[in-house]
Amino acid sequence: MPHSPPVPHLHDAGWPRGRAGAILTIDLDAIRANYRTVQARASGAECAAVVKADAYGLGAARVAPMLERAGARTFFVAHVDEGIALRLHIAPASRVFVLHGPLAGAEADCVRHDLIPVLNSFEQIGAWRALAHRLGRTLPAAVQFDTGMSRFGLSEEDLERIDADPDGWHGIERCLVMSHLACADDPSDPASAHQRERLLAMRARLPAAPLSLAASSGIFLGPDFHFDLVRPGAALYGVAPNGTAPNPMRPVVRLQARILQTRTVGPRDGVGYGLTYRPTSRRRIATIAAGYADGFMRHAAREGRAWLGTQPLPIVGRISMDSMAVDITDAPDSLTTPGAMLDLLGPQHGVDEVARGAGTIGYEILTSLGHRYHRAYVADGAASSLS
Repeated sequence: MPHSPPVPHLHDAGWPRGRAGAILTIDLDAIRANYRTVQARASGAECAAVVKADAYGLGAARVAPMLERAGARTFFVAHVDEGIALRLHIAPASRVFVLHGPLAGAEADCVRHDLIPVLNSFEQIGAWRALAHRLGRTLPAAVQFDTGMSRFGLSEEDLERIDADPDGWHGIERCLVMSHLACADDPSDPASAHQRERLLAMRARLPAAPLSLAASSGIFLGPDFHFDLVRPGAALYGVAPNGTAPNPMRPVVRLQARILQTRTVGPRDGVGYGLTYRPTSRRRIATIAAGYADGFMRHAAREGRAWLGTQPLPIVGRISMDSMAVDITDAPDSLTTPGAMLDLLGPQHGVDEVARGAGTIGYEILTSLGHRYHRAYVADGAASSLS
């Protein structure tokens, strides 16, 4: 299949800029730089790229070709249909692994679209082996072990059942053996070292194959966790690998929401559903065009902020589905008229800071941003527009 066309200098997508209530700018140059940062950190291992959930909400059709040009040749998605869609935008020689493996009956779709399943259970291995037998050929697959997270992967009991069957692995080419760390974002947690040792012990029961353990946070635990392939995801999109050190990743997204209306309220007034915000003095309030349908959790107003340049402006009252209220009393009137833009994500206030205010993580902020924005994809030198 052909490559997708090169990303232009500034590609606009989504709702027209003039009609959209908010503008989401995605810096592809920053994603490329972040890929190269983790690639250098894991020198000696292949650096794959995780583009599941539509590249963490940022658009896999645009992100994956940029990562491929930066050197990525292996991609990970969660579902078969994500892999089918991704195939349209990357080179035929690039590998696509499906983390969930195929649902029952979807095995042939993996073969048809050149997707490599991650086999997580005794049943998936049996179905993949049966398909190989019907096709009369060996089929590639990754094999995942559960090393302590109790989520995906073969258990010790599964491995024993397969070992007891002389044909247990017949027809399956194990091109990757992998597991996933549960506590890698906390470098002091001993669970990561325990999982590493357990993976090595389980892998020793199979013929040699490339090994993978580290995703974004695991890469920053050091070379002992890199093995043959690393799988960065959130770090590519600007999320901090852990909370114990300065974030080495470049910010990727900027979200600007339009002011729809302003008003002055006083001590007898309330703002928003439930009238939960009641000012103690006269305040200027702006209603802006972003709400929980756009990825901003309803309770986030407790500590949430919008920004005018470097000036923080508190979000007040409850966040609604399509809007929220911001106290603009201390901002210049001339810069906060209807139609003006306030930042909700940006250089002064990134996804990790917004996540802390909402009591969640940067991953959830990114993947919840929704599709009602005008999206601008900036590349090839236009990254200065994010600063």
